[in-house]
Amino acid sequence: MSEVKSIGILGAGMMGSDIALVCAKAGYKVLMKEVNIELAQAGHDKIVSNLNRWIEKGKIQLDKHDKKRTLEAIRPTDSYDGFEDVDIVIEAIIENIQAKANEFQELDKVCKPSCVIASNTSSISITKLGACFEGKQRTKQFLGLHFFSPASIMKLVEVIKGEETSEETIQTACDFCKNIEKEPVRVVDCVGFIVNRILYALNNEAIRLYEEGIASPEDIDKACRLGLGHPVGPFALMDLTSNELNLKAGRILYEAYGDRFRPRPMMVKKVDAGHYGRKTGKGWYDYSKR
Repeated sequence: MSEVKSIGILGAGMMGSDIALVCAKAGYKVLMKEVNIELAQAGHDKIVSNLNRWIEKGKIQLDKHDKKRTLEAIRPTDSYDGFEDVDIVIEAIIENIQAKANEFQELDKVCKPSCVIASNTSSISITKLGACFEGKQRTKQFLGLHFFSPASIMKLVEVIKGEETSEETIQTACDFCKNIEKEPVRVVDCVGFIVNRILYALNNEAIRLYEEGIASPEDIDKACRLGLGHPVGPFALMDLTSNELNLKAGRILYEAYGDRFRPRPMMVKKVDAGHYGRKTGKGWYDYSKR
């Protein structure tokens, strides 16, 4: 395909807005779409806040000129206007197959034939999602690009090849990842890919230890940080990424692989109680006291 110049992002939430920041920082023009302009603008506000925080902490190096250029490169929108010109679209909406299918069908109508379409799904089969497209050519140019949170800092991107994905599409995606200063790893399509299959097994065992009264979330997190070298423990990470999202992904893995990924009862209780983590002020930890 031709040189990648512009990017479309579907979703302006935690992942979508951060992926948009990564792309804009690398010099791409970015369209960031949400269901309404208020949510799209809120996503842009989040980008400004995140960028200021990362610059202040020294995680991102940008002078005033480059910061202004980066923010001006992102256009929040609530329509598909302009998506006919983008070279890559990255979908980063809720982890729901039907919701994603609806978006893909709309993209199929408006995007140019050479456009690569990718999903940031953390667990759903890329081959299954690719079946949402009517044309075989589009499925050849569809793949998974799984970023990790926070996308503006984390280096890894899983590049997932569906059953119909062409090698040219995979190569384009890998080159794109390197251009935005990420490290791609190639993955053959499977539910959960690499990291989440390992991570959810770890999370389930951590919760089981807590359920059995072996140790507290604080001490289990400390053990993983100091004993395994993890930058953050499993309970703190679940709270950061949302227990609700973790439960949804866990159920997808359970459906695919059986009992080894059965969601733990205490996780189900947390979600039933609305204790999703940082975004609700309470999860495995109580953030209202912090």
